[in-house]
Amino acid sequence: MQSASGPIKVLCWSERTEPETVYPQGINGAIAEGLRDAGGFDVRAANLADEDQGLSDLDWADVLVWFSHLKHRDVSDQNVHRVVDAVHQRGLGFIPIHSSLDSRPFHLVLGHRSGSAGWREDGCPSVVSVVQPDHPIAQGIDRLFVIPMEEMYAEPFAIKPPDELVFISSFAGGEVLRSGCCWYAGKGRVFYFQPGHETYPVYYQREIKQIMANACRWAAARSHDIGTGHWWKRAEGEAR
Repeated sequence: MQSASGPIKVLCWSERTEPETVYPQGINGAIAEGLRDAGGFDVRAANLADEDQGLSDLDWADVLVWFSHLKHRDVSDQNVHRVVDAVHQRGLGFIPIHSSLDSRPFHLVLGHRSGSAGWREDGCPSVVSVVQPDHPIAQGIDRLFVIPMEEMYAEPFAIKPPDELVFISSFAGGEVLRSGCCWYAGKGRVFYFQPGHETYPVYYQREIKQIMANACRWAAARSHDIGTGHWWKRAEGEAR
């Protein structure tokens, strides 16, 4: 369980295959900037090409945000297991995003194989629906919002059934996906969020930035009541 005092320490990690024309500082850099703007976070950005594959600050972090796409297998076995152990044993919050559904830490943290039934990079809009409006990750988000350009992922989605489902996305061809899923894994919390693609500026959108900030608070076992400014922390052993 993380401390309830002080800023939430977030390590934003990327393999950095994103085009710089869309994300000059990477997707992790865009997310880090949004968290800094939200306030209450101490944020560091790291990349696969950094020393220790960008995971030298793993023990420092309360939350790890993870983007991988083409280089899932380039992450060493040792670092994959470091992430898994940090989630299960230390309570590190873990937020794999978009194509990280095929990342090895995501598979091993939850013990599933993951992957969707299909994908289509057509740049059509998607509609994100809030399934659980009272969930901390959905705070400040309208019941429906549109992402103007998106990559489609479709059900069936081969994941361990979520402990909590926060968002469902629908796409131009009628496809749907459980796009915002929460799990409790050992001492840690995991949130998978599907929206976002390296060739579309999804992580600059207001709703996405809000969700990422909410998700980091939730994954660190903290939440923020937007109406009252009250912070709470789930007590150790409290029923989920």
